[in-house]
Amino acid sequence: MADTLAALRSLMASHTPPLDALVVPSEDYHQSEYVSARDKRRAFVSGFTGSAGLALVTKNEALLWTDGRYFLQAEQQLNDQWKLMRMGEDPSVDLWISTTLPEDSAIGIDFWCISVETAQKWKSLFAKNQQNLVPTTRNLVDEVWKDQPQAEINPVHVHPLKFSGRSVSDKLKDLRDNLKKEKARGIIITSLDEVVWLYNVRGSDVSYSPVVHAFAVVTTKEAFFYVDERKLSPEVKSYMEENKIIVKDYSAVSSDVALLASNQLTSVKDTLSNGASETEVNSHKIWVDPRCCYSLYSVLNPDQVLQQPSPLALPKSLKNPVEMEGLKNAHIRDGAAVVQYFAWLDKQMQEIYGASGYFKESESQNPKKHLGDAKLTEVSVSDKLEEFRAAKEHFRGLSFPTISSVGPNGAIIHYGPEAKTCAELDPNSMYLCDSGAQYLDGTTDITRTVHFGKPSEHEKRCYTAVLKGHFALGNARFPNGTTGHALDVLARVPLWSYGLDYRHGTGHGIGSYLNVHEGPHSISFRPGLNVPLQASMTVTDEPGYYEDGKFGIRLENVLIIKEAATQFNYANKGYLEFEHITWAPYQTKLIDASLLLPEEIKWVNNYHMKCRDILAPYLNESEKAWLNQATDPIAA
Repeated sequence: MADTLAALRSLMASHTPPLDALVVPSEDYHQSEYVSARDKRRAFVSGFTGSAGLALVTKNEALLWTDGRYFLQAEQQLNDQWKLMRMGEDPSVDLWISTTLPEDSAIGIDFWCISVETAQKWKSLFAKNQQNLVPTTRNLVDEVWKDQPQAEINPVHVHPLKFSGRSVSDKLKDLRDNLKKEKARGIIITSLDEVVWLYNVRGSDVSYSPVVHAFAVVTTKEAFFYVDERKLSPEVKSYMEENKIIVKDYSAVSSDVALLASNQLTSVKDTLSNGASETEVNSHKIWVDPRCCYSLYSVLNPDQVLQQPSPLALPKSLKNPVEMEGLKNAHIRDGAAVVQYFAWLDKQMQEIYGASGYFKESESQNPKKHLGDAKLTEVSVSDKLEEFRAAKEHFRGLSFPTISSVGPNGAIIHYGPEAKTCAELDPNSMYLCDSGAQYLDGTTDITRTVHFGKPSEHEKRCYTAVLKGHFALGNARFPNGTTGHALDVLARVPLWSYGLDYRHGTGHGIGSYLNVHEGPHSISFRPGLNVPLQASMTVTDEPGYYEDGKFGIRLENVLIIKEAATQFNYANKGYLEFEHITWAPYQTKLIDASLLLPEEIKWVNNYHMKCRDILAPYLNESEKAWLNQATDPIAA
């Protein structure tokens, strides 16, 4: 790490102009949350492996910004050369730069790895102190990363209509209608999930996300797909031709955006005589999402840019009937896998560790393993969970690295266990498992927290408070136009009554065999984009509570938003509600029923009966028996 920082500082000093600071973001050229191995530059430089964060290297300091999900993890992974900057508590990186570095400082960054929105904000702030945000002539991290992984050449697959539910031609027609409405002649699409959603293709260029490293440019007449052509089979090339999608090399996007800027991007000599209307020719605006990489934006004349959120984000989040049905089916199979896993784990914990198990309460009298060399670790059990999922129809892999965490590790919100250093399971500690999978018909994300011994009264109270918040949000009704930001408080009130809280958002959209985190909406204490929740969106409901050094609790279901049949309809707005599509029991041993209201007990019991009915066909007799016991009604 010391050698890396020294090498970076040497390149910064020899750069033209010399750099006073170098920003190393987490994102790739597409502003992705999860990136491929070769794009994990921030992790390489800092040693911090969380999905969110930003590194800043100056002549004398090295600082790492990350959010509340990762404070504990960053403390563990950063060495003493690095200073942790806590988002929401410490000054933001741009404010720190503007107030700490001297005037005329040059702050370097790869313009491919920063969004238009962020670059514009920083440039404006830095200009007040005559500081400059400058593009590096090359990515300096790549220069010092000697064993940087190569870009993988993974095949592109067509995502058939029976799973996508809408044709490419339909999606392109809607997109072009939006272009014409906004008097734009083209749009640059850089978000990987938007590119593959638009063209109904999938890939495996990024672990856990079935996306393809590609750009798209769509004009009122043509559609372009920028990708490494070695990834395309003859069948996929034919599919592209059939759908009138012009395939070009990934690296050609910059030169083509320049052609688009001068109204020369076309595969044919189409002018007014080729059928383009005068309105289309005179339309000079090019649509650019604020998340677009600044490198492509900088090719354009700012006067010709229509800078506003992508018109693909919202329709992608509004699931069509085929996607909706697929998501429900995927969550049923996934719930069966989770039940099989906990039934298996319950038996293993009793046999290997003498635990009282999932249903009974007593401390293990034999915490040491007693079946020869048998032992369970956070990684070995999560591998078993993956086995159960892999046996299910349409399985294509996990949707994110499984968070399998025992005791104190559960307090690390996005904990990532590693085989060499992970903890052994402990029958006397809480176990938090946050996991999900990619199926051809849907993406899943579920969290359950369990205890195989005797939980303390404090742990039960905390678990019950989380459950009450989970219930309050998941059973809310609200008028059209309501944002997730407005609903977030519902999940926190039961915790607040004890003076407790959690440092993460409460819900995110989820893709249809796509990214596990999907916007543009969310449920969060952060205002965000304030995109109203709408019928046919998906969203998670996942409050939690974490005690540093002790335990973590989180409960998560995926919900579908649907129209609600209310008695009244104030101001004729129309009302919405949630439908749970995740099926797996809550551990009743952890619930303090005396803290639940009668309607909460009724809801849990009804949900558990549905789990029985829905999952039974996917389980063997012993698994059914376990589920029946796990879903026994709670007494009021």
